[in-house]
Amino acid sequence: MSRTRHVLSALGLCGGLLFLAGGSVSFYEEALPTTMNPLFARGMVDHRTHELVFDRLFFRSAITNELKSNLVLKYQKLEDGKKLKIYLKDGVKWHDGKAFGPKDVCFTIDAMLNPKTPSPIAKEYRESIVGCESFPKENAVVVEFVKAYVELRERVAFAVLPAHTFDSTAISPDLDFSSRPVGTGPMKAAKGRQAVTYTAFPNAHHNARIESMQSQEGGDPFVQVRTLLTGGVQGLVSVAPAHRPGVRASDDVALKSYDLRSWWFIALNTNKGALANQKVRQAIDLTLDRNQLRELAIGVKSDDANSPCEFVSGPFVGSSPYYNRAVKPRPEADRAKAEQLMTAAGASKQADRWLYEGEAITLRLGMNAPLDTEAKDLLNQVGNQLQEGGFDRQVYKVNNDDWTQRAITGQLAEEFDALIGKWSFGVVEEVNPMFHTRGNGRGALNIFNYSNPKVDELLAKYDDAHTDTEAQDAYHELHRYLAEDLPYIFLWKLDTKSAWRNEVRNNTISPYFYFTEFDGWRL
Repeated sequence: MSRTRHVLSALGLCGGLLFLAGGSVSFYEEALPTTMNPLFARGMVDHRTHELVFDRLFFRSAITNELKSNLVLKYQKLEDGKKLKIYLKDGVKWHDGKAFGPKDVCFTIDAMLNPKTPSPIAKEYRESIVGCESFPKENAVVVEFVKAYVELRERVAFAVLPAHTFDSTAISPDLDFSSRPVGTGPMKAAKGRQAVTYTAFPNAHHNARIESMQSQEGGDPFVQVRTLLTGGVQGLVSVAPAHRPGVRASDDVALKSYDLRSWWFIALNTNKGALANQKVRQAIDLTLDRNQLRELAIGVKSDDANSPCEFVSGPFVGSSPYYNRAVKPRPEADRAKAEQLMTAAGASKQADRWLYEGEAITLRLGMNAPLDTEAKDLLNQVGNQLQEGGFDRQVYKVNNDDWTQRAITGQLAEEFDALIGKWSFGVVEEVNPMFHTRGNGRGALNIFNYSNPKVDELLAKYDDAHTDTEAQDAYHELHRYLAEDLPYIFLWKLDTKSAWRNEVRNNTISPYFYFTEFDGWRL
C-alpha cells in the first residue's frame, strides 16, 4: 500500500491554464467495480468509479444544488420546451487524445435508445428522450423530448461515451470498453484484479490536482481503520458505525458525511413455497426484532441520541417527499401476533418448528457480502431470530459480483427465499424498477420477480403524474400497500460516513455520485 508522496510530478499547460498535479492517494472501496462502462452500472462502486473517468452532461452541485456542466458552454430551449439546444465547450479531449464533440453526445443517446443495448441506466432516458441531432459546425446538438419538462437538463444527466471507440449503437456489456474505458473525466483508469488505478489527465475542462489514485477492495473493517489511522491509506469510502468513534478521536483524520439516500431491506421470494402466502410474510415481519438487530449488528441502542440508524416502513428514506409517515415502522417483534397469522395461513407448529402443507419451512437466506462491513453479522442475527420464531434457516453470503450481476436481475430466485440488501438513490427516487412486473423493459431490478397488478397500477399512476402532488400521492399509496403485501421487509436507513486523512484537502463529496467535483481535491 503506497503512502502519500509529496512530490509534484506533473506539469504542463491545459487550456491556457497551468496544470499542476502532485502526489498519490490510496483509498479503500467497498468492492471493485463490476464494469467501467457507465451504461451498465449496477452498484454504488460503479457509479463512484465512473464519476472519475467520465463526464455527465449535466450534474447538480454538491454545494449549491444548481445544475452545472463541465462539457456545456450554453444551452437554450426550443419549441416551447420540447427541445434543448446544447452548445459544447471547445478543446475537450478524450483520454486517447481524440476530440470530443456533438457526435459523441448523439451517439450516447442513440445507444441508450437502441433496444439492443441491454442497459438498466438507459430506461429512464428511453421514456423521456425522442432523439438527438448533431450540428458539428456550431459544436452543438439538439435533443428532442417526448414532452416539455420543467427542467430539461435533468433529463440529460447521463455520462457521455466516445463514438469513435464503438462499431455500433448496440452496445454490449462484455466489450473491451467495459474494462479499458475512454472518458473525458479528470482521471484515466485501469482496472486490475486487485485494484483500480487512476492517473490525472490534463484537459481543457478539468484540472485535477492529484496526480494518481488507487482504490482497493476493503477487507476487515478494523484493519481498514487501522491502516487509515497509521497512514497506509488516505481514505475510506465507508466507515461502519462501530468504528466511527475511533476515527473521530484521531487528529489526523476527518469523518465526512456521504448522503447515499439509501435504505436496507430483506426481499422475500413471493413465488416460492410458504412465502407465496401474504400472511406468512407478515408473520416473518413480526418475528423480527429490529431494535435487537440494530443493536447487535450496528451497535445502536433504542435510546441512543442522534442515532445513525433510522427505521423505515417502506421503500423510501424518511426525508423523502414520497415517504408515507402514516405507515409506522415496527421496531419490536410481536411473536404472539406472528403465531396467529401463521395459524390463519394454515401452518401448524410441532416441536417449535412451523410446518406448512406438511413440510417444515426452511428459508435460504442470503446477504450482499460487502454489507457485513456496515452491519456486522446481520445475516446470522436475522437467521437466529427466524430460527427462534420457528423457521428453519440456511444462511449464505453473496459476493458482490453475483449480487450485481445475478441477484438484482432476478437470476437467484430459484436459489434463495430471502435476500438482504440495500438500495441507494440519486436525485430521482424512482422505485418502479424494483417492484414492477418484470418484462418489456420494466422491473429491471426486481430481485424475486415480484408481480402484483395493484402495484403495477400504482407505479403507472406515478409514471403518468403531471404534478409533484400527483407523484407523491401515487408513491404514498404504494408505500402503504407494500407495507401490507411485504415483498420486502423494510429495515432502516443507515447514515454513511467516509473518512479521509487531513492531507487530502478540499475534498467535497457529492451526494450519491461522490467524485463529481474532484477537480478541487488536492494534497
